[in-house]
Amino acid sequence: SNPFEVKVNRQKFDILGRKTKNDVGLPGVSRSKAIKKRNQTLLKEYKEREKTNVFKDKRFGEYNTKITPEEKMIRRFTLERQQNYGKKNIYNLNEDEELTHYGQSLAEIEKLNDIVDSDSDTEERGTLSAELTAAHFGGGGGLLRKKVSSEQQDEEEEKPKSRKELIEEMIAKSKQEKQERQTRRESALELTEKLDKDWKEIQTLIARKAPKSERKDKEVEKPKPDEYDMIVRELGFEMKAKPSERLKTEEELAKEEQARLQKLEADRLRRMRGIDEEANQKRPSHMSADDLADGFILDKDDRCLLSYKDGKINIENEEEKGEEGEEEEEEGEEEGDNENEEESQEESASEDEEDDAADGHSDLESDLESEGEAAENKEEKKHEANENESQNVEKLDPKREAAKSELPYTFAVPESYETFKSLLAGRTIEQQLIILERIQKCNHPSLAVGNKAKLEKLFGFLLEYIGELATLDLPELRTIDKLVLPLYNLCQMFPEAASDSIRFILRDAAHDLEEVIEVKGRATLPGLDTLIYLKIVSLLFPTSDFWHPVVTPAFMYMSQLLTKCRITTLQDVIKGLFICCLFLEYVSLSRRFVPELINFLLGILHISLPKSQAQGYTVVHPFTPVGKNLELLLVCDKEDLKSWEKQNVPLSIVTRLKEASRTEINHTRLSCLALCFDLIKKCSALYESLPSFYEIMHPVRIVLTQHIPVNEYPEKMQEWYHSALKELENKVKHYTPLICEKKKPVPLKQYTPKIVKVLEFGRKQAGSKKEQERKQLIQRHKRELKGAIREIRKDNQYLARMQLSEIMDRDAARKRKVKELLGSLATQEGEWKAMKRKKWKN
Repeated sequence: SNPFEVKVNRQKFDILGRKTKNDVGLPGVSRSKAIKKRNQTLLKEYKEREKTNVFKDKRFGEYNTKITPEEKMIRRFTLERQQNYGKKNIYNLNEDEELTHYGQSLAEIEKLNDIVDSDSDTEERGTLSAELTAAHFGGGGGLLRKKVSSEQQDEEEEKPKSRKELIEEMIAKSKQEKQERQTRRESALELTEKLDKDWKEIQTLIARKAPKSERKDKEVEKPKPDEYDMIVRELGFEMKAKPSERLKTEEELAKEEQARLQKLEADRLRRMRGIDEEANQKRPSHMSADDLADGFILDKDDRCLLSYKDGKINIENEEEKGEEGEEEEEEGEEEGDNENEEESQEESASEDEEDDAADGHSDLESDLESEGEAAENKEEKKHEANENESQNVEKLDPKREAAKSELPYTFAVPESYETFKSLLAGRTIEQQLIILERIQKCNHPSLAVGNKAKLEKLFGFLLEYIGELATLDLPELRTIDKLVLPLYNLCQMFPEAASDSIRFILRDAAHDLEEVIEVKGRATLPGLDTLIYLKIVSLLFPTSDFWHPVVTPAFMYMSQLLTKCRITTLQDVIKGLFICCLFLEYVSLSRRFVPELINFLLGILHISLPKSQAQGYTVVHPFTPVGKNLELLLVCDKEDLKSWEKQNVPLSIVTRLKEASRTEINHTRLSCLALCFDLIKKCSALYESLPSFYEIMHPVRIVLTQHIPVNEYPEKMQEWYHSALKELENKVKHYTPLICEKKKPVPLKQYTPKIVKVLEFGRKQAGSKKEQERKQLIQRHKRELKGAIREIRKDNQYLARMQLSEIMDRDAARKRKVKELLGSLATQEGEWKAMKRKKWKN
């Protein structure tokens, strides 16, 4: 009726023939209906959310139609009896059986009828009888009161008993009862003894032990525990995990290590100076419980000893004594072992002086005598102290020597190479490694600001030291091998400084090579130091990178050495083979092709042949097809060939070849040739995946198959030769023919029109019946989902309003109660003040 509550749903376009369902909406009416419905359903559930007022019929078989009523009744009766029995019989002690104690029923004992009087034994226990109670505690009337039967009452009324008779009768009765109890106790004891005796006889028959043979037959084999049970038991006893301590940072570890080394160094210096630590440590003296802690001693006795000399007060002696005391203190600081002894001597001397002064009555002669005796005593005691010192020094001499020979625990980083060299000079390799390790730990970069630059310098000094060891007449290769580890540690700490140092060395070596080639036109292979530097590069830096700031220059330098340095001596051959081994180590992961390596190995084979057989292949620089250095590895002596045995070619042999005999030189030549065969085998395994492998190794294959005099070599050499040749021949020559790339053929252009279906936006496109039904279901599901979400949202809003109204009502009630309380308190306060005013007025 209200036009403001009516919502008109207007349409954009009026379409003829289309029926409209919801032209006009009533939002107010629909909202009130929804609220009314929620009040009846959702609000009711919300208010009863914490109530459980639902009756459940838990009678047995009430809704089970398969059970008859008689069975239901029987079952219910048994359940009821079971429940009651469980509750009542928790403490049931089998009341049907009569319990006895020493043959007497416990029920009778509990009645407490026994009389305990002074005549009874201590073991007899019970309560006072009624007669005794009446006699002793019932008063005078109680003695004359006697419980008798109704028949005798008339007779006794005629003859009343006197007090004496009654007491005698009572005593006789109590004695009779006591006698009866005694007889019962004795009979019970006899019976129990008899029972025990009979039981022992029966027990021997029952508890007869069977012999072991019978027991073994009767014993059943125990089942072995299952693996799962064993694992479960082990897990039960397994140690539980405990929280570990926090992992320390690198700085914390460095500080701890530095503190440890500093403490060890202080101990070493103390031992070297002969200071005994145990003597310096003051042992705590025993203190009793009654000690008042007043037994302290002053550090210095400042009292002056009064003496006269020539009629004047003697002050100089005191000054001299003070100076002597100072000197003794200084000596005590230097020699800590005899400090306590000297203090005790001084104290005893001062006590003697005080006693002499007290007895002398300040007489001049007695004072002089006491002073003379004190001086003599001091000299004797000093002499004894010096002897003790000499004995202690003799005892401590071995310790001092051991401490002096021991390595210091803390080192400063050397500022120059000379200092570094002097630090390591005369030390074994183990001591050198310990020194380098302690230098790193004591000067860790995290401990001080300038330590990083110092350790970077140390890396350069170590490199220079390794080069110097390699250039000796007898190179110390084992020492160099051990020194690589601290070098590697420093490189990991400072990679940039390490790469700069090694690049500087490689740059100098490359410049020297170029200068020699420019001046002389040819160059020789470098010394052992440069070769060792190249080996160290492969250990410190990754060699598989495509480009590296250190490895790439080293790679280029080695390739220049194999192409530009002439091979004129056997030493050059050994160095060149060492560089070939380095090349294989560098490219083992990246499999990079190195043509200089293959050419050099071909040249090594070429110089092992006689001049007449060097045909059918070409060699490149630094080898020549003709010349005087062609037969460097040729061995003609048959005895040397027979006596040769395969052995590794050490790098240090380069310096010893001049002093070697002819047989040793020939053996070295054969070892170089065997090494060449091994390198060819490794190269073929490394480069077998290359498409041009057959052409690359073709010259090597020709030399091996057509020119090498295999039959003249020893058997071991022939094995190396055949293994290398087999590795080359196993690789089959295979090529993939060139084929044009396959492409999809381009179709000819056609002039038939292409029909494209026009899709109108907003209209449902026609399709099959199943597709239309599916689309309708999807649309309906979407509509229902939206409606459900809308209803859930409205329900949540309704519940939020209800909760808010509850909170508001609760707060209003609380405010009202607080206001009432405050009002009552205010009225009470006003009444109290009014009453107080009245009192003041009165």
